[in-house]
Amino acid sequence: MKLLLVIAPEQFRDEELDIPKKAFEEAGIGVDIASTAAGTCTGMLGAVAEAGMTFDEVDPDDYAGIVVVGGAGSQDYLWGSKRLQDLVRAFFEEGKVVAAICLAPVVLARAGILSGRQATVYPSPAAIKELEKAGAHLQKIPVVADLQVVTANGPRAAAQFADTIITKLEC
Repeated sequence: MKLLLVIAPEQFRDEELDIPKKAFEEAGIGVDIASTAAGTCTGMLGAVAEAGMTFDEVDPDDYAGIVVVGGAGSQDYLWGSKRLQDLVRAFFEEGKVVAAICLAPVVLARAGILSGRQATVYPSPAAIKELEKAGAHLQKIPVVADLQVVTANGPRAAAQFADTIITKLEC
């Protein structure tokens, strides 16, 4: 079983990648990292990660789910990516786990999969507005799971976010 982890090429939130990635690997779940461009990506706090592929190279059939990492870069690089929105919809329509943390739930909102669903997001005015516009029922708690969709509100929720995703994969 493998998960696709999605990060911005710069300014992704370090803990939101590192903590879940470690938890997934410890649970025996393989991970691949994708971004807008393949190669070295940098985190807000200085972490470095290698994106092995671009969104165009992703085949959803190879994965049990998709996890979109937040951070300031997600607003700049991920929110507007039509290809990423298409991937999110494909995973969702196949009943796979779709997860996003911090500012990244906006990608799910723009993909049209949060309408009528409970979700959470980092409490920035722009992110809240996007989720409300998409018809999400905003919850002010660290992690929300609504069927196969898992959202979390920031780096402090990273461990709980990872555990919730692992639980969903075991169902």
